[in-house]
Amino acid sequence: CIRDRVSTQSTGLKPVAFNTMPKIDFPRNPGIPLDLAWVERTRVNKPALLRRAATHMKRRSVKKATQLAWLVRVVQCIDLTTLAGDDTAGNVNRLCRKAAAPLRPDFEQKLGVSGVTCGAVCVYPNRVADAVKALAGTNVPVASVAAGFPAGQTPLPQRLAEIEAAVAAGATEIDIVISREHAINHNWQAMYDETVAMRKACGDAHLKCILAVGELPTFRDIYKASLVTMMAGADFIKTSTGKESVNATMPVGILMARAVRDFHEKTGYYVGFKPAGGIRSAKDATLWLSMMFEELGEDWTHPNLFRIGASSLLQDVERQIEHGLSGSYAAAYYMPMA
Repeated sequence: CIRDRVSTQSTGLKPVAFNTMPKIDFPRNPGIPLDLAWVERTRVNKPALLRRAATHMKRRSVKKATQLAWLVRVVQCIDLTTLAGDDTAGNVNRLCRKAAAPLRPDFEQKLGVSGVTCGAVCVYPNRVADAVKALAGTNVPVASVAAGFPAGQTPLPQRLAEIEAAVAAGATEIDIVISREHAINHNWQAMYDETVAMRKACGDAHLKCILAVGELPTFRDIYKASLVTMMAGADFIKTSTGKESVNATMPVGILMARAVRDFHEKTGYYVGFKPAGGIRSAKDATLWLSMMFEELGEDWTHPNLFRIGASSLLQDVERQIEHGLSGSYAAAYYMPMA
């Protein structure tokens, strides 16, 4: 069991209050009927949103003992990802071993934690079986992209079949992409119906809906797409595939977090949030984590409601943890594959 504070035993650090609450248990979002009146009432104050994001990026930071606690939480929220054309069973196996033990044993000992893992490993459907085999005996979930990732430009029956194949191979989380055409044309009924069908194809596997925000025209469209996918039963909403020219940005993150908050306040259902694409530094990750803390509260800083999709972030987080423990930075090549 992971202790949610930094120990004073080895480091002399003061206990950190931020990480003392246990993660909540809650039922899955079952979805609700499409409420087009709610969707169409959407208004976004763009100047205020941009000002809030700019203020957050410039003024929010955590230091010393608190920083170490937050960085451990960041590690727990990472969906360690490989989505490359040259993926093989070998590199997926290495990634899985890293996800199951992301921190060096001496780091865990000095921090007073044990059993720290990443939030999940995310791979293509063809690599799910490899990941499931590599993670056998651990508590690390296997996530798979599906539904015509990254463009979503395949017929719906093929997208559903891909989801079902990934689930059959052992994936317990499915990251699907929405049809951007439906958002651009404001065909919210079609988006809702497709998402409901994908949720059904997932079965017990959790559904993460990727909005590909860099390809949606306006903030209002992003907020509306967030609402529609949550109404259709999404367990998470996710910013990006990581393949677009614009991926996770703080204004979009705040906007989507507020959509999650509005949905929760109106329905009582919990939906998670996952930014992905371009989050490469520990500083960036803690800014995202603090945004979730401020906008949604401590419940949304745990991996059952917050994930960060990343392939290279973990290495920098490890370097920052080593600096916090030893006072010096290790060269990147001293860190194992992240």
